[in-house]
Amino acid sequence: MDQDCGFRKGDKWFRYRAAAIIIEDDCVLFAGNEVDDYYYSIGGGVHLGESSEEAVKREVFEETGVQYEVDYLAIIHENFFVGSSSLKGVDCHEICFYYMMKPKGDKNLNSHSHTMGGLKENMHWLPIDQLENYKAYPTFMKEYLKSDHRGLIHIVTDERV
Repeated sequence: MDQDCGFRKGDKWFRYRAAAIIIEDDCVLFAGNEVDDYYYSIGGGVHLGESSEEAVKREVFEETGVQYEVDYLAIIHENFFVGSSSLKGVDCHEICFYYMMKPKGDKNLNSHSHTMGGLKENMHWLPIDQLENYKAYPTFMKEYLKSDHRGLIHIVTDERV
């Protein structure tokens, strides 16, 4: 198993992550699992020696069963939050590169994905114009997808409160 770029020290956790923004038919693809009550972006930890672009393509294939191509790097996100599930109560710090993926023209997936904790993941196509009705992370994605989002932006969020 390849080693993710991240570490835990006591009650603090850090991870370097790559994630995808996949849009088809005015819907964006999010993941969910059988324990948590929210949706989250498609992606995962960048392995040591792997570029973030290589990581996002690998993660998207692992989670969706579909080979998507990268369009462009869209967001660099510095995220501070309190963990849940296997990281419950842990002070988390994550750096994530979000890549806009090229659309395929359909929403067909072949997903058999599991979280790093072994939970079964399900993929969900959420309508962009209804994202405010869903508990979905990252929270900035709702506004980002409704705006003109061409080009690279840097976002810092702190959800530890």
